Formats: sequence, structure tokens, C-alpha cells
Amino acid sequence: MPSPVSSSGMKSSAGTAMYPLHRCKTIHLVRHAQGVHNVEGEKDHSAYTSPSFFDAPIAPLGWRHVDYLREHVKNCGLAEKIELVICSPLLRTMQTAVGGFGGESYTGGGGAPPLMVENAGQSERLAISSLNCPPFLAVENCRERLQGGHPCDKRRSIAEYRTIFPAIDFSLEKNDEDVLWVPDVREAHKSVAARGMKFMDWLWTREEKEIAIVTHSVLLQDTLCMYSKECHPTIRHEMSKRFANCELRSMILVDRSVIGLGSPSLNYPGNIPVRLDLLGNSM
Repeated sequence: MPSPVSSSGMKSSAGTAMYPLHRCKTIHLVRHAQGVHNVEGEKDHSAYTSPSFFDAPIAPLGWRHVDYLREHVKNCGLAEKIELVICSPLLRTMQTAVGGFGGESYTGGGGAPPLMVENAGQSERLAISSLNCPPFLAVENCRERLQGGHPCDKRRSIAEYRTIFPAIDFSLEKNDEDVLWVPDVREAHKSVAARGMKFMDWLWTREEKEIAIVTHSVLLQDTLCMYSKECHPTIRHEMSKRFANCELRSMILVDRSVIGLGSPSLNYPGNIPVRLDLLGNSM
């Protein structure tokens, strides 16, 4: 049967959808900048197995891309909108996060600790201030695919990270040492996707509405592949294609299962305008 047509001549089965604003979050997904392991791995994939790339830091070209990201975030107004920055607890993701979304160069004033100390990861970079920027939170569930043969994906102890990134919040990390990375054990892609979706559900326990997430390529790709399964092929391709280093994509995360903590609310900045509630009942 042909689709029903309204009196206005438009089909009633729209391809769009609506959700209440309080059931949505804006998330800005970022893959870490180019790491030293990426430089060599692009030449020879076996380089990823080298112990010398344990918890690999950002490469010089990666830092230039971080500077471009920072400039973009400031120029387009995102710096003023983002309420929280979440990052995977690995050196390259935290360097990308604080470089792209952190404060200015740290001068020691204001009584606040720096987000990153000088020369973190042999970067030759100045310390970065934690003032005039969102809070930063490290979350284990948004780590890269756990591949035992890749030392670049094994993290350092949280105690060591706290000395490098003093103002990042590591309070959610339950284990000081890395208990997830196991030699010769490779995490299945379906497990990565499930972990990524669990992480996204966890975001609904947060009050922030606009969040930046700095993470890794496989976690992003596997998670977005799952979310885009029911989308049009064009959108599915757009969502699930591989992230380039330091690429940012903005998404709307919708709470379709009422898992969020917030209660329904109207979008007026304050109380319902006088008499408007009665007006609505009379129509």
C-alpha cells in the first residue's frame, strides 16, 4: 500500500525523530593524536609489539595536531560549552586531552596544580594549567582494545600518572597497577563494543550535558558500529569509519530507555511563565 499522505501533501512517515532535550547529551569524540608507536606501526605493523613502545607518548607531529585541535575548540566555541573531559588512562590520550581542552601554560599561580607537568612523556612541552577549563576524569572503560601483544596499550601505575597529570581525577581507578592488560590475550571486538556501550550508558549517571571524550580508534569504531546498526547505510558508514589521529566527531547521545537520572523538565530558564500552565490545559 502507498504511504498515507496528509492534507498538506506530505507523507506521514518521516525519516526524522524527536527526543526531549533532557534525554540527550552532546558528546565530542576524539581519537588521541599520533603516538610514536603509530609512526613506526604505519611503516611496519609488527612494530606495535615492541616493548620500547610501552604506554607510547605522542609524537612531534601529534603535538602539532593537538595544537590545531586546541585552536579549533577555542575558535568554534566548544571550549566554553564543554563541561567535562573524560580520557582513557594512557599517556597519549591524557596528553591529547589536556593539550586540546586544558588551560594555558602553567605559571604556578592560583594555587591549583597543573593538568600536566613540564616535559611529560619526554614531550618538551610546557606544563599546562588546570585553571579556566573543564574538569578532567580518567575512566578505564574507554581504553583501547586490550591486546596483550601490544605493549603500547598497557598503562603505567596510577601513582606514576598522578605525578605527571596532577589535576586529572583518577578517583574511579580501582587498581593502581594495570590488571586488564594480559600478555598473549587479545580482547574480542564484541567485547570492546560491549565495553564501549556500557561506558556510554554510564555517561547518563553524569549531570553534565556536553562532554568531550578522548579515547582510541578500535574502541570508537567498534562502539559506533554497534550504535549505527539500524541507521541508513550512509549514516552507518559515516559513524563507523576509522578515526584519524586527533580527529573530532560530535554526536548526540539519546536516552531511549529512560536510564538517565534527570526528571522531565521544561526548557524555560526558570519557572513556568505565569498562567502558561493554565493556558495549556484550556487548549
